[in-house]
Amino acid sequence: MSKFEFPPSIKSRPIYGTLEPRKGPAHLLIADAVGAEAIIEVATPEMMRTAHIIYIPKGTEFSEKLRALNPAQYYEGASYAASVSRIHKVLGDAKMGLQVYLAGTEGMMGQAQLEATNAGIPHSAIQLEHRGSVARRMQCVHCKGITEDVEVDPFVCSHCGLNLFVRDHYSRRIAAYQGVCIDAEDLGNVPPSKGIYE
Repeated sequence: MSKFEFPPSIKSRPIYGTLEPRKGPAHLLIADAVGAEAIIEVATPEMMRTAHIIYIPKGTEFSEKLRALNPAQYYEGASYAASVSRIHKVLGDAKMGLQVYLAGTEGMMGQAQLEATNAGIPHSAIQLEHRGSVARRMQCVHCKGITEDVEVDPFVCSHCGLNLFVRDHYSRRIAAYQGVCIDAEDLGNVPPSKGIYE
């Protein structure tokens, strides 16, 4: 139920795999919502001895199961924004060989991956597994505002109010998909919204 098979798309669209345990001196595991399932599935006792789990529940009930894995450190945040200072601290203190595991929604994984690469973690040390919501983090190409958790196409920009077409073009630089005005040439001619993957 929590896994989704993404349809083929353009090259800039992220591709997600399945988390696998890797050898390394330390492990940073970040998950939101049902992404916790992937962390539970990949965890080994050896990994947990040097693991730091950062979890954002979003109303789910996986906290006790994650704590039961006995990680070296565990942090639970109310939101990604509330957790980002902890992520910065862990990445800032990281030593060579840190393995990073991201699981959950595209919005959280994209932002956490951006933080990790900005901290100097190589792409080869970062694994991503999508679980849960297929809502997107969208940037309006006109006003540059970010709208979180977009589930329909077209949608209204939460910043400038333009009707935006949900594109598959993804920017790793800002960890968001791009939305472009759908009725620029024919103002008001906007098709009914439907689910992004309908």
